Amino acid sequence: MKAICRYILTGILGWKIEGEFPDIKKSVIIFAPHTSYWDGLYGKLYLMQLDIKYKFLSKKEFFKFPMKYFFRIFGSIPVYKNKTYIDYIAGLYNNNKELHIVLSPEGQLARITRWKKGYYYMAVKADVPIVVGYLDYKKKEIGIKKVIYNPTNLGIVRNEIAELYSDVTAKYPENFSLEIKI
Repeated sequence: MKAICRYILTGILGWKIEGEFPDIKKSVIIFAPHTSYWDGLYGKLYLMQLDIKYKFLSKKEFFKFPMKYFFRIFGSIPVYKNKTYIDYIAGLYNNNKELHIVLSPEGQLARITRWKKGYYYMAVKADVPIVVGYLDYKKKEIGIKKVIYNPTNLGIVRNEIAELYSDVTAKYPENFSLEIKI
């Protein structure tokens, strides 16, 4: 399956894979920019060719009949906005020897001016690194920009992430904002 997904992504769809996925068993993987539903398809193919154990975080609104079955098969977990959700995700890490949680810190397809902070709190609570993944439609690249191994300060992490995404082009650039203010 790994080779098939890689062939579809690179051979048929023409994407280039850049950066090496780190040799780690657990992480929070952020993927940006997220301005199109196509991002999910390309991201899924990318992750499948890595052959790692992962789960996507998706809006809880997607988990209504009949779509909830598709999203669960797709590997998604619904997101609930409450204080115990971070504890729930940390528990998933504690109960698995290998797990990578994938999410879009933008939280939606439309342009926003404040990225969600949950990815940071999940990484800190679970004591796992943040893997900075990306999709660049102009260069037709997908991959890993960097790994932030010890996220200790939200402001510093957010500024570093903004710098990493500063040269990345979204499918719909008008919907992507690096204004990730705290």
